[in-house]
Amino acid sequence: MRRFHQSRAAMLATLGPPTVLAALALLIAAPRTVQAQVKTASESETIVLASTTSVENSGLLAHILPGFTRETGIEVHVVAQGTGQALATAAHGDADLVLVHDPDAEAKFIAAGHGVNRQEIAWNDFVIVGPDADPAHVAGTRDVLAALRAIAGAKAAFVSRGDNSGTDALEKRLWKAGGLDPAAAGGTAAGGTAAGGGWYRDIGGGMGAALHAAAAMQAYTLSDRGSWLSFGHKADLRIVLEGDPRLLNRYDVILLNPQTHPQAKQAPAHRFAAWLASPDGQAAIGGYMIAGQRLFHPESDPKP
Repeated sequence: MRRFHQSRAAMLATLGPPTVLAALALLIAAPRTVQAQVKTASESETIVLASTTSVENSGLLAHILPGFTRETGIEVHVVAQGTGQALATAAHGDADLVLVHDPDAEAKFIAAGHGVNRQEIAWNDFVIVGPDADPAHVAGTRDVLAALRAIAGAKAAFVSRGDNSGTDALEKRLWKAGGLDPAAAGGTAAGGTAAGGGWYRDIGGGMGAALHAAAAMQAYTLSDRGSWLSFGHKADLRIVLEGDPRLLNRYDVILLNPQTHPQAKQAPAHRFAAWLASPDGQAAIGGYMIAGQRLFHPESDPKP
């Protein structure tokens, strides 16, 4: 460093006063310019993903994102929320793309001009879990609507997320398809009063919170399989119903519409979406397992 200062002084000594001033200005400004360029490059290599909680809480994103970053240099900052909140975050311009699992809400998001290029990148399924005692006697059945009617008929405790997530939206659609309105017939809203004995518990929380609440209350709940496997079969909860085609759970990545959201970082976001659908991304998704069980299937895997 001392040698550098000496050589710089020697160089300036050979220059006239006006030239010295110009050279000093150049030397002083150069580091700032370099810093600005580095800062801009760093910012351009970070994107914000508004994501459903299941792909975050299950550990999938922690498993696959380092590989993407190593390959591309792009870091992905995850904002994990229920699907409804994730789509709202993106609609407000606070994300560069979304990864969610509610086809109806996604269609409205795109129709409103917020999203483009929706692409399925993974799937798994939902299951109903419940206590070993199985007071509604639904274990081993495959008709989810019949199971929900049995749970309501027995007034067996049921935990609902109530958080406008993709899981919550599906649960509400299933109750409606079964001709039931549990919130009116037997609901307890978060912090509210009970109706009909309060067997239906709306907690207003995420999937992890719902599973913990179900374990504590000996209750049934609807869970995506990835979150259930990540939960680790705590307490005496077990899967009591699976395999109904109505429980298929697809995950879609959606880019933001550049006309509606010009602030979105389109190039790195598009690169991440393309990677998720690429052979490398699909292999990373399919390679994530817990206790020998795959939590998420690549999009190309045959569906039940």
